[in-house]
Amino acid sequence: MEITKKQFTSVAQESRKKLDFKAGDTVRVWSKILEKGKTRLQAFEGLVLSRKHGTESGATFTIRKVASGVGVERIFPLYSPNVDKIEVIRKSKTRRSKLYYIRTKAVKEVKKRLKSVTLSKEEPEEVKSE
Repeated sequence: MEITKKQFTSVAQESRKKLDFKAGDTVRVWSKILEKGKTRLQAFEGLVLSRKHGTESGATFTIRKVASGVGVERIFPLYSPNVDKIEVIRKSKTRRSKLYYIRTKAVKEVKKRLKSVTLSKEEPEEVKSE
């Protein structure tokens, strides 16, 4: 028996619909990337900030991670064929459905670290030009 494309997508949609993750969970998303005619998988792991539009066809979720000291956010469509799989790594309990305040919280922590670093270092002496 041959599986048609329509049957395959409905199976994938059902499995994605059953995924149980929400804001505050840490997930790893494997997305397909086309390079030089070949597809490869690339993982993006981070904290789920929000999940929008429930389980309808246009459902999306936002993930944030810090890479090299810079915050990176990506918005993934839940039912996209370019998303190979979604792995829930860690579940957590939150009291909000959208965690947008994490953006400013992370910035404040970085600023505190910079202040402590600059206070602990001695100021360099200025070079006198003659």
